[in-house]
Amino acid sequence: MSLTDGSKSAVANSIFVSGADVYVAGVESGEKNNVAKYWKNGTAQSLTDGSKSAGANSIFVSGADVYVAGREFNGTNSVAKYWKNRTSVSLTDGSKSATANSIFVSGTDIYVAGVEFNGAKNVAKYWKNDTAVSLSDGSEEAWANSIFVSGTDVYVAGMEFNRTKSVAKYWKNGFAVNLTDGLKNASANSIYVR
Repeated sequence: MSLTDGSKSAVANSIFVSGADVYVAGVESGEKNNVAKYWKNGTAQSLTDGSKSAGANSIFVSGADVYVAGREFNGTNSVAKYWKNRTSVSLTDGSKSATANSIFVSGTDIYVAGVEFNGAKNVAKYWKNDTAVSLSDGSEEAWANSIFVSGTDVYVAGMEFNRTKSVAKYWKNGFAVNLTDGLKNASANSIYVR
């Protein structure tokens, strides 16, 4: 099913199904900048007005609430944020570049995985109810790409450099588990627990 008419560049980055409804998060180019959007059953909802470049990377639906994680440029840096029912919540202050890559809702708790630049390297992080938890120490490049919560356990998939190569890994409650030996570049992009 096509979500856009092809007259503008667009990318669908995440999908979520709730009952008979299909939700897709992504980005479509606007007159000047990329616009963060989601589609419900093919009908588009804009999350940003196009005055600054933005993108939607992940979507989650809980009951009647629609959560979308992404980023929006503030004129200097990319700000990690999520939208709940199209109302934005900034996770970072915009002093350094950051992006939100994945979102998961468990009960009343909102979990977002992403990355924030520390001035030298990108730091893998997740936020629980807007409070940041660093998964890497910032000495090497690291990314958090996907998050899943099972009970009280928080799982995050991503990668971290070992000085020469990127190592695919996941973190369970902040403790890293390497999936590759670091001899070749690798990354973990999604995680699911059942």
